[in-house]
Amino acid sequence: MGRVVIHLDCNPKDNAISSIVKDFQDRLRPRGISLQTHESKKSREGYETEISNLSGTLVILDERGESMSSIELAEWLDSAQLNYETTHIAVGPHQGFSEQTKQSADSMISLSRLTLTHEFSAALLMEQLFRATEINRGTSYHRV
Repeated sequence: MGRVVIHLDCNPKDNAISSIVKDFQDRLRPRGISLQTHESKKSREGYETEISNLSGTLVILDERGESMSSIELAEWLDSAQLNYETTHIAVGPHQGFSEQTKQSADSMISLSRLTLTHEFSAALLMEQLFRATEINRGTSYHRV
Protein backbone atom coordinates (compact mmCIF):
# COMPACT_ATOMS: atom_id res chain seq x y z
CA MET A 1 0.00 0.00 0.00
CA GLY A 2 1.34 3.43 -0.95
CA ARG A 3 2.07 6.13 1.57
CA VAL A 4 0.85 9.69 1.28
CA VAL A 5 3.08 12.46 2.61
CA ILE A 6 2.01 16.08 2.92
CA HIS A 7 4.85 18.62 2.63
CA LEU A 8 4.89 22.12 4.10
CA ASP A 9 7.75 24.57 3.68
CA CYS A 10 7.49 25.49 7.39
CA ASN A 11 5.20 25.11 10.38
CA PRO A 12 2.23 27.49 10.36
CA LYS A 13 3.05 30.59 12.38
CA ASP A 14 -0.60 31.32 13.20
CA ASN A 15 -1.36 29.38 16.41
CA ALA A 16 -4.99 28.65 15.47
CA ILE A 17 -4.05 27.21 12.08
CA SER A 18 -1.11 25.33 13.60
CA SER A 19 -3.50 23.71 16.08
CA ILE A 20 -5.85 22.59 13.28
CA VAL A 21 -2.97 21.14 11.26
CA LYS A 22 -1.62 19.29 14.31
CA ASP A 23 -5.07 17.89 15.17
CA PHE A 24 -5.59 16.48 11.68
CA GLN A 25 -1.98 15.27 11.55
CA ASP A 26 -2.72 13.13 14.61
CA ARG A 27 -5.96 11.84 13.07
CA LEU A 28 -4.36 11.00 9.71
CA ARG A 29 -1.17 9.31 10.92
CA PRO A 30 -2.88 5.96 11.69
CA ARG A 31 -4.37 6.06 8.17
CA GLY A 32 -1.01 6.13 6.39
CA ILE A 33 -0.92 9.88 5.78
CA SER A 34 1.96 11.79 7.31
CA LEU A 35 3.13 15.39 7.43
CA GLN A 36 6.67 16.55 6.76
CA THR A 37 7.75 20.10 7.44
CA HIS A 38 10.84 21.51 5.75
CA GLU A 39 12.18 23.96 8.35
CA SER A 40 15.55 24.54 6.76
CA LYS A 41 15.12 28.33 6.43
CA LYS A 42 15.85 27.92 2.76
CA SER A 43 14.47 29.99 -0.04
CA ARG A 44 11.60 28.85 -2.21
CA GLU A 45 14.19 27.28 -4.50
CA GLY A 46 15.56 25.19 -1.62
CA TYR A 47 12.10 23.85 -0.73
CA GLU A 48 11.32 23.16 -4.38
CA THR A 49 14.62 21.32 -4.81
CA GLU A 50 13.87 19.16 -1.77
CA ILE A 51 10.40 18.16 -2.97
CA SER A 52 11.48 17.63 -6.59
CA ASN A 53 14.16 15.17 -5.44
CA LEU A 54 11.62 12.91 -3.68
CA SER A 55 10.95 9.50 -5.16
CA GLY A 56 7.34 8.77 -6.00
CA THR A 57 4.54 10.93 -7.37
CA LEU A 58 4.62 14.70 -6.76
CA VAL A 59 1.29 16.52 -6.55
CA ILE A 60 1.30 20.23 -5.82
CA LEU A 61 -1.50 22.52 -4.72
CA ASP A 62 -2.25 25.33 -7.14
CA GLU A 63 -5.39 27.33 -7.85
CA ARG A 64 -5.07 26.32 -11.54
CA GLY A 65 -4.96 22.60 -10.70
CA GLU A 66 -7.73 20.05 -10.98
CA SER A 67 -10.78 20.85 -8.87
CA MET A 68 -12.46 17.95 -7.11
CA SER A 69 -15.44 17.41 -4.89
CA SER A 70 -14.83 15.75 -1.52
CA ILE A 71 -16.08 12.47 -2.96
CA GLU A 72 -13.77 12.76 -5.98
CA LEU A 73 -10.86 13.51 -3.62
CA ALA A 74 -11.76 10.38 -1.62
CA GLU A 75 -11.65 8.30 -4.82
CA TRP A 76 -8.31 9.88 -5.80
CA LEU A 77 -6.88 9.21 -2.33
CA ASP A 78 -8.05 5.61 -2.43
CA SER A 79 -6.24 5.03 -5.73
CA ALA A 80 -3.12 6.86 -4.46
CA GLN A 81 -3.02 4.61 -1.41
CA LEU A 82 -3.42 1.50 -3.58
CA ASN A 83 -0.42 2.59 -5.65
CA TYR A 84 2.91 1.07 -4.62
CA GLU A 85 4.86 4.32 -4.73
CA THR A 86 4.67 7.19 -2.29
CA THR A 87 2.45 10.12 -3.22
CA HIS A 88 3.84 13.48 -2.10
CA ILE A 89 1.38 16.38 -1.83
CA ALA A 90 3.19 19.71 -1.52
CA VAL A 91 1.65 22.92 -0.23
CA GLY A 92 3.42 25.86 -1.80
CA PRO A 93 5.61 28.34 -0.01
CA HIS A 94 4.10 31.75 0.69
CA GLN A 95 5.30 33.11 -2.67
CA GLY A 96 3.85 30.11 -4.53
CA PHE A 97 5.56 27.53 -6.70
CA SER A 98 7.75 28.51 -9.63
CA GLU A 99 6.59 27.72 -13.16
CA GLN A 100 9.39 25.15 -13.40
CA THR A 101 8.05 23.24 -10.37
CA LYS A 102 4.49 23.45 -11.68
CA GLN A 103 5.60 21.95 -15.00
CA SER A 104 7.69 19.20 -13.41
CA ALA A 105 5.00 18.06 -10.95
CA ASP A 106 3.08 14.91 -11.86
CA SER A 107 -0.19 16.73 -11.24
CA MET A 108 -1.76 19.77 -9.59
CA ILE A 109 -4.81 19.90 -7.35
CA SER A 110 -6.84 22.99 -6.57
CA LEU A 111 -8.56 23.36 -3.22
CA SER A 112 -10.36 26.45 -4.49
CA ARG A 113 -10.29 28.90 -7.37
CA LEU A 114 -9.67 31.50 -4.67
CA THR A 115 -6.11 32.31 -3.72
CA LEU A 116 -5.50 30.99 -0.19
CA THR A 117 -2.57 31.52 2.13
CA HIS A 118 -0.22 28.55 2.27
CA GLU A 119 -1.04 28.10 5.97
CA PHE A 120 -4.79 28.08 5.41
CA SER A 121 -4.31 25.75 2.44
CA ALA A 122 -2.45 23.31 4.69
CA ALA A 123 -5.29 23.26 7.24
CA LEU A 124 -7.94 22.89 4.53
CA LEU A 125 -5.99 20.09 2.82
CA MET A 126 -5.55 18.18 6.07
CA GLU A 127 -9.28 18.39 6.87
CA GLN A 128 -10.25 17.33 3.35
CA LEU A 129 -7.88 14.35 3.46
CA PHE A 130 -9.39 13.32 6.79
CA ARG A 131 -12.86 13.72 5.26
CA ALA A 132 -11.75 11.59 2.29
CA THR A 133 -10.61 8.80 4.61
CA GLU A 134 -13.94 8.98 6.42
CA ILE A 135 -15.84 8.81 3.11
CA ASN A 136 -13.78 5.76 2.13
CA ARG A 137 -14.53 4.16 5.51
CA GLY A 138 -18.27 4.85 5.12
CA THR A 139 -18.68 6.87 8.33
CA SER A 140 -21.19 9.66 8.87
CA TYR A 141 -18.49 12.39 9.10
CA HIS A 142 -19.32 13.40 5.53
CA ARG A 143 -23.01 13.91 5.09
CA VAL A 144 -24.26 14.08 1.52
